[in-house]
Amino acid sequence: VQLQASGGGLVQVGGSLRLSCSASGSMFSIDNIGWFRQTPGKQREWVAAIHSDFSTNYVDSVKGRFTISRDFARNTVYLQMDSLKPDDTAVYYCALSNGWSTDVREYRNWGQGTQVTVSS
Repeated sequence: VQLQASGGGLVQVGGSLRLSCSASGSMFSIDNIGWFRQTPGKQREWVAAIHSDFSTNYVDSVKGRFTISRDFARNTVYLQMDSLKPDDTAVYYCALSNGWSTDVREYRNWGQGTQVTVSS
């Protein structure tokens, strides 16, 4: 399964964006899909994940602002980002893993990232 992230762009502080992670095949066999972000010179940071049972988890810095969801019919996982802050500026990636994990080493099938820029 190949994943492709899209939906990034330039937005002002307080604005919203919705990222999409589209899979080339069916998502029914995928256990867990996560969103990560990375800025130059820093390690890739786990942001959110959604399990096959639709349970979700978020890094503390985005709780209450970001929402991850999963649409099996469209083979797509979304990341709705609201109340965006300059610190959210990064390249966002999606990837899959077996079981719950926040460790980037547990993830594979990384898609090409999408740039999110939040201007103040």
